[in-house]
This record gives sequence, structure tokens and C-alpha cells, in this order.
Amino acid sequence: MNILTLNCGSSSVKYTMWKMPERRRICNGIVERIGFGDSTIKHQGKRNISMKCDSPDHDAAIKLMLKFLTDNEWGVVKSVSEIDALGHRVVHGGEKFNQSVLIDETVIEAIREYSELAPLHNPPNLSGIRASMDHLPDKPHIAVFDTAFYSTIPRHIHTYALPYEWYEKYKVRRYGFHGTSHLYVSRRASALLHRKPSELKMVSLHIGNGVSITAVKDGVAFDHSMGFTPLEGAVMGTRCGDIDPAIPLYMMRRCGFKVEEMSRILNERSGVLGVTGRYVDRRDIVEAAKNGDERCRLAMEMECYRLRKYIGAYAAAMGGLDAIIFTAGVGENQPVYRVKTCEGLKFLGVKIDEGRNEMAVDRRGEAVISVDDPKYPVKVLVIPTDEELVIAEDVYAILNGTYDVYTRFEYIFQREDFKPTLNV
Repeated sequence: MNILTLNCGSSSVKYTMWKMPERRRICNGIVERIGFGDSTIKHQGKRNISMKCDSPDHDAAIKLMLKFLTDNEWGVVKSVSEIDALGHRVVHGGEKFNQSVLIDETVIEAIREYSELAPLHNPPNLSGIRASMDHLPDKPHIAVFDTAFYSTIPRHIHTYALPYEWYEKYKVRRYGFHGTSHLYVSRRASALLHRKPSELKMVSLHIGNGVSITAVKDGVAFDHSMGFTPLEGAVMGTRCGDIDPAIPLYMMRRCGFKVEEMSRILNERSGVLGVTGRYVDRRDIVEAAKNGDERCRLAMEMECYRLRKYIGAYAAAMGGLDAIIFTAGVGENQPVYRVKTCEGLKFLGVKIDEGRNEMAVDRRGEAVISVDDPKYPVKVLVIPTDEELVIAEDVYAILNGTYDVYTRFEYIFQREDFKPTLNV
């Protein structure tokens, strides 16, 4: 079965073609700068190619993608008829969707409804769905929601201490994001540790420009650092994370900021960018800190302290801790962030092996970076995330009638052809 997975952003379309159930990635690519007049497509299939293109909107980008997928020279299928199904990443499914679903007009209307809660994500997700359904109307299209993984978070954790009618009327509550990433790495960790997900208490840290932490208890999400929006929680690239909610009100009174301007400041001009005054990329921050830049050093300490605090809080909330997982761009590639995050956690049974930690970056793969010592039983892992695989697996499971929201993704690791591969 050929399954095409799509992740449509405001100005980009990322795509991957999968051969299922073999889990074989046939090709992948991205159309970038949609609507800016100087779009590009980067395609990796029979051969790798990158070129400028005309993509004024998502419909044009989807049409271009399909052309590349079926091209005689670099395509991977002879015609679109060989594409059996499509899986679409959708960021926000609210309370209506606790699992992936076959898309129909009712689902489309719900995604549109939740655009008010995810204005930067759901509208382009929906544009990609509409365009794909126009070009491939006879194929099954399935929505995979980031928020679905967090439908298991208990009510007393996802409810805010605000007037309760805000929840009843406007659905103001904590939701959760990066769900497909946290689902993948937590399930993968259980396979690597040869333990059932139901036996483990884990904290996974998705550290990129956006940063989120998830407590995974007994195989399901128990708590998550992000909230009503992705602004809550950790210090991020440009987002502030947890702050006193009175600060924006104070600054709006003092400086006359309007609501939209304050939103931009909190989401686009804060985080490590706000502290350093110039950097978002953690590689730049690490290098500048080495060269004596105090604000970059401060930004690193702030970010890692917040991560460490969440680990400790979630260990207490879950009543124990078996594993810590680092993933995404910074989590996978910055050893110093992993060391600083885990500093002071020996009392929880956490100790990183410095050699393994450094080797994990050199080898660019899955790794256990904690020491082999019974005094420090908590395993610390680096696991590259694979959100596209989650989408492909969900599509395949739904079409074959094997999808179950409570055992979602577990069957992958029970297959004989799926073997754990640690490189450290």
C-alpha cells in the first residue's frame, strides 16, 4: 500500500510517500515559500532535485508535488492512481477528536471551527486537505491530530482555575501539542528498553524552536507543558513559556501595546530570542556562550532549568520515573543542553554518561546516554522523532481495521520485522 503523508504549514507543504506495511520511506520533499513569488521544491526520490517553482497557494503546491511524484525521471509512481491513501497532520482537534479519523465534511467543518484556537496551524492544514481532496477525490483522506494524544490527560490537570463557564462556553482548557512526536518517541523508547508502555513512567522532551514536555504514564499522556495554546510551558525559541499573567497586562498599560502587538511579542519576540536579543538557533547560542556572551549563557541556563523543573514535577506527579527522552532538533543534536537539563537529578536516579552523550550526536541515531549503574536506574535516551511515520501507521491501521486509540502504535513494535537498533 502506498500512503502519502502531508504536513501543510502556512507557507510550506512537507510530504512523504510510504510503502506499507513495510514502513519503507519511498520519497520525501517539501514545497517552500508558498505565496511569496519565489517558491522552491526539494524532492528526494529516485534522484534528488531542487528547483524554483510557481506556488501561489496550497492548491498549486499540491499539484506540483503530485507532478514530481509521478514524473518519469524522478518520480516514484507512474500515476496518482497508485497512491492508495493520504494522511494529513492537523494540529488542533479540540475535544471532538481523541483519535485519527477518515475525513468527511463534518470533520472539515470541525477543523475549521478549531481554527480559532490554532489560527496559525489549522487554516493551512485545512487548505492542504481541501487541495488534496480536489486532486485525489476518490482516495481515502485521514486526519491525524496532534491534540488527540492528550485526550487521556485527567480533568483536574487539563482544567484551568478560571471561571468554569469559560470552559463550558469557550472550551478554555489545556490541550497539548507535538502529540505525534511525543507518541512516537515514547512508544519507541518502550521498544528499545524491552518494556511494555503500560509498565513505564516517562518524560519526553521535544526541544526545537517550539519546546514541549510530556509526562507519559502507563502508556498514555498524563500531563503536558503546553496549554490552551503552544505559548504555555517551557522557554522556547521565540515564545516566553510560563510567566506571571499580570505581566502582559502591566506592559500594555505602561507602553500602550494593543492585543495583537502583545501577542506577537509573547509568541515571536520572547524566549531565547528575547533574552539574547539576536539568536533563536541554539547552535549560535552555544557558540556565543563559549565565547563569553553572558546573555546567551543566561538563556541556556534559563531554558535548561525550566526543562529540569518540569522533569522533577512530572516525576513527582507520576510517582516515579523510568526514562527521560530527548528529541527534535535541539534535543537530538545539542549534548550540552542534555547535560545541563539533567544536572542535579541524581537524586531521582538520573546520570548521563558523557562519552555516550557526545557519541549520540556523531552517530545521529537512537542512543541510551545514561550510565549503566544500578544506583542510577533512570534511562536517558536520544530518539530522533518521526511524526510522518505516526501518520502513515495510523492511516494503515484505520484502513485495515486494526486501529485502537488505547493501543495506538503499540502493534508496530510487536511485529517481528521491527527490531530495536541502539547505536551506543
